Amino acid sequence: MRTSIATVSLSGSLTEKLTAAARAGFDGVEIFENDLLASPLTPEDIRARCTDLGLTVDLYQPMRDVEAVPEAEFARNLRRARHKFELMGRLGADTVLVCSSVSPLAEDDDALAAEQLARLADLAQDFGVRVAYEALAWGRHVSTYDHAWHIVDTAGHPALGTCLDSFHILSRSSGPEDLKGIADIPGEKIFFLQLADAPLLGMDVLQWSRHHRCFPGQGGFNVVDLVRRVLHTGYDGPLSLEVFNDVFRQAEAGPTAIDARRSLLMLQDELGIVTLPAPAAPTGIAFTELVTPDAEPVSTLLGSLGFARTARHRGKPVELWEQGEARILVNTGPAALAHSRLRSRGGTPGDGTTLAAVGLESPDPAAAARRAEALLAPVLPRRRAAEDAPLDAVAAPDGTELFLCATHRPGLPDWRADFEDDPHTPAPPSDVRVDHVALTQPWHQFDEAVLFHHGVLGLEAQESVDVADPYGLLRSRAVTSADGAVRFPLTVGAAPGDDSVIARHVALATDDVVVAARRFTAAGGRLLPIPANYYDDLAARFVFADGELETYRELGILYDRDAHGVFRHCYTRTVGRVFFELVQRDGGYRGYGAANAPVRLAAQHTAR
Repeated sequence: MRTSIATVSLSGSLTEKLTAAARAGFDGVEIFENDLLASPLTPEDIRARCTDLGLTVDLYQPMRDVEAVPEAEFARNLRRARHKFELMGRLGADTVLVCSSVSPLAEDDDALAAEQLARLADLAQDFGVRVAYEALAWGRHVSTYDHAWHIVDTAGHPALGTCLDSFHILSRSSGPEDLKGIADIPGEKIFFLQLADAPLLGMDVLQWSRHHRCFPGQGGFNVVDLVRRVLHTGYDGPLSLEVFNDVFRQAEAGPTAIDARRSLLMLQDELGIVTLPAPAAPTGIAFTELVTPDAEPVSTLLGSLGFARTARHRGKPVELWEQGEARILVNTGPAALAHSRLRSRGGTPGDGTTLAAVGLESPDPAAAARRAEALLAPVLPRRRAAEDAPLDAVAAPDGTELFLCATHRPGLPDWRADFEDDPHTPAPPSDVRVDHVALTQPWHQFDEAVLFHHGVLGLEAQESVDVADPYGLLRSRAVTSADGAVRFPLTVGAAPGDDSVIARHVALATDDVVVAARRFTAAGGRLLPIPANYYDDLAARFVFADGELETYRELGILYDRDAHGVFRHCYTRTVGRVFFELVQRDGGYRGYGAANAPVRLAAQHTAR
């Protein structure tokens, strides 16, 4: 199907929005009136620009407060409409969106609304324009799609149809029963379909709509079910995105348009309209890669954690550190210099260690790469010697490199073969493995990151949680494989700049966190100190065995429980923008210690 996007969904000038939409692969656009009014280009210039970019102008919007008003007011509305229809001819648009009235002058009179909309459609028809009537969820008298359709049906005009908007419908819906009326609308009378998702919030619907819409798959609405019902009517127009979102309107238009297009590709795949390569969900973490201009601090930290430097890359300044099933690459090559510019607040020159890449064990790396490319993920070029293993890598929205790889699996290229083992330092035996990798996201890419990891990698998104930080509220949402072998908690600050404060970390699972913590401190490592007040609160909330709480207090171990089990964890001091977490999961605990995050974050701020 053809795809379209409303210019209000993107940031920048109208020219920038059109360019971003075309580059992302959209077929058409909805021109939002404010974007036209603010543009120095004439309607003819805009039409030519769209033609050059391969875009059609699918909708001009919106016309407001038109129907069910006193005759004198309606005469003024017709005069306004005539000007708009003339402009649409210059623009090359043949459909106008008319929103149900919110005017205090509007009367609760369906017959009057139908009669005036028919007269508006008469005028529109003279200009070769169709009128798509839409029920705003906060309309004064018309606020549901079936009410809007009743008025359109009553009017019985060939140039008058309805526009269905997923936000306006689903924000008022309590379940599938509310959508059954869509089947009563002939497909040819659905002149346009606008799509948006949204998080499930309890707030005024107007504010919800104006500030919190997102792309399909990023919120809590069942957009797929709604679109399926619309398509069953015979609707053959475009799937168009109309998303009002404060973050999107501050972010760069190009990446937002890619995110939008990806959401529609995933939607169409789920509906069977297009067929994407099937997901090849990762089965584990092969390695995490740290880049640094100075290997000494991170090498000291890894040594204290029990890692050994077991191998070096044959042609690159990359070392492999191993312990048990956990592998860390330390890269001091040219990429480290670029990443070192992203030092945390209070960081010292040269201490720019960052977590830049993750190697994902893939059951079929080539298939995973095909899926990623089909969903517009940038496939990264690699500088590779002839003897190096061919590894596919894609870039996540935040720039993290994700390698799709295999470790010691017959018939597949083995990234480990690129490293020459050090015969004097074999990997030490250990129960340590990677539990999760926490990836802090830029403030404007959080929803995009969740959709990316779900759609491209085949991971499942968990419920979103909010965490109190000393300097604001952080939003966090984990994406995981079905068996928990791959876990990425994604976290973002509440405002621009917060992402520069928070480091990323690798959580190492162990069967006994107390033993691991003591081994770490005995080797010279420094654990993050936790305030005594935290342990006083633990004593009030839980009952511990004799001496247990004192041990936690001594080592800075935090404690949490859920319905499935117990979680014990502690943190190293931060090196550059990276730290490590030692964790012990017992009894099937599923979380990440979110209840302890405010204490940890405050302690990290204090320790800077």
